[in-house]
Amino acid sequence: MIEHDVMIVGGGLAGSRAALEIAKSNPQFSVAIVAKTHPIRSHSVAAQGGMAATLKNVDDTDTWEAHAFDTVKGSDYLADQDAVAILTQEAPDVVIELEHMGVLFSRLPDGRIAQRAFGGHSHNRTCYAADKTGHAILHELVSNLRRYGVKIYDEWYVMRLILEEGQVKGLVMFHILDQRVEVVRAKAVMFATGGYGRVYNTTSNDYASTGDGLAMTAIAGLPLEDMEFVQFHPTGLYPVGVLISEAVRGEGAYLINSEGDRFMATYAPSRMELAPRDITSRAITREIRAGRGVNLDGSAGGPFVYLDLRHMGKEKIMSRVPFCWEEAHRLVGIDAVTQPMPVRPTIHYSMGGIPTNTDGRVRGSAEGLVEGFFAAGEAACVSVHGANRLGSNSLLECVVYGRRTGRAIAQYIQTRKLPEVNEQRYLTEAEQQIQGLINQPGQYRIAQIRQTFQDCMTEYCGVFRNESSMQEGLAKLQEIRQQAQQIYLDDKAKSWNTELIEALELQSLLIVGEMILTGALNRKESRGAHCREDYTERDDVNCLKHTLAYYSSAGVDIRSMPVTINMFQPQERKY
Repeated sequence: MIEHDVMIVGGGLAGSRAALEIAKSNPQFSVAIVAKTHPIRSHSVAAQGGMAATLKNVDDTDTWEAHAFDTVKGSDYLADQDAVAILTQEAPDVVIELEHMGVLFSRLPDGRIAQRAFGGHSHNRTCYAADKTGHAILHELVSNLRRYGVKIYDEWYVMRLILEEGQVKGLVMFHILDQRVEVVRAKAVMFATGGYGRVYNTTSNDYASTGDGLAMTAIAGLPLEDMEFVQFHPTGLYPVGVLISEAVRGEGAYLINSEGDRFMATYAPSRMELAPRDITSRAITREIRAGRGVNLDGSAGGPFVYLDLRHMGKEKIMSRVPFCWEEAHRLVGIDAVTQPMPVRPTIHYSMGGIPTNTDGRVRGSAEGLVEGFFAAGEAACVSVHGANRLGSNSLLECVVYGRRTGRAIAQYIQTRKLPEVNEQRYLTEAEQQIQGLINQPGQYRIAQIRQTFQDCMTEYCGVFRNESSMQEGLAKLQEIRQQAQQIYLDDKAKSWNTELIEALELQSLLIVGEMILTGALNRKESRGAHCREDYTERDDVNCLKHTLAYYSSAGVDIRSMPVTINMFQPQERKY
């Protein structure tokens, strides 16, 4: 049996930052990260736009309180305001700390860190490294992991969270290279497994974003929080769904419809293209529904709108957003210097996740915490984003709460012993599960089931939702679940069996999808990214509360938890 003081699942920004904090606090601690890709290939590396912090390098009137208010207003008042205060107060410190680690932020002419405008923010406070900010940060963090002796298990798939008598004791994982199964015991386990964009058919997320950590948590009987709040990024490159960063609009690009109008003037006149993402995504969808979208031949009535950079000029495009120019050129043959980019909303971010307190400790209920279990980053829900995340707050959350959770774990494990675990039982069950999937004589290919499921989620629980379509979606989901019991694997090999990984990921996707749909059906209001055509208004009297969803094979049980409101009282959200 493998033993570590701390086992962190996920090698992106939150997991790496937590590991670094624990290792720095005491070199004697045995800290390990396990990830199904190499940490450098975590989805954090794809984050483009930047990281918000009140450094005041561009706007000296900015304050952490203004950042906090923008975040709470952006969240449609569902964010927990104590968590938002921590996020915004610690932001300048973590940016400077990253700079000292070697992160190459873009600079002002006088050498200070540059800051730009971002959607929903009232000041220019987003620090960036051109349009490759996640890449710049993650590389330095992973370099530091090596320096501080953190053990990395890369290309291992975690199958199970070991939870016994209210205490998390470890993990079951297997090596993708040779299918070797190992049981790990640890004084503390942290999940930093990222989002679940692959629940939908068009997403900016990578292929590994299948919600494994969330599904394992749910299977263990623990709740997930606010899963109905799924963020659509307004500008996914059509038809591939790859992200065109909000940084492009922050630098001055326009959204235009088939008539050449900058239509955001109708929806958010004060913020235009820099309105929050939920508002901008709905505006684009409404323009397309009204026949003012564009076709590939330039005619009206098509499935996308244009993101127009042409007025920005070649020098600005190539210095500020070179990666976005490159993506459009490589993937759809568009030269953004002379042609507008085709864009439409794409699934981007999960506001919900594993519920935690502000020290990253996982909640087992509205009142209680789980021993030995922590989470941070996109997989967690400390609820700094509420019903809608502001751009450039996610990298910030990963680093602020990754660091904070790391500190909490370092304190927590000082008085803990390694738990007792029945290794043989977990090894046997895992090996039976793997062999069962390989030997299963089914009738469906995995890709066929996955595509049907992703299409179902996109059709019945997308930008706009209503009761009847979500009921239909849930019924269809049960049919798909039955079919998923009948998959078969062509690949029976022991080495690099990616089909086996896909079979396990499919189970994660189905669980997460059902929890999103059930939560959305249960929330009878429109708030942030959750927009219902049959309940068009926000309902603070009945619905200003967090959803806690508990999974079982019999269905999803919905409970609630109060929102922390200690700075800003809810008001109408206008831009």
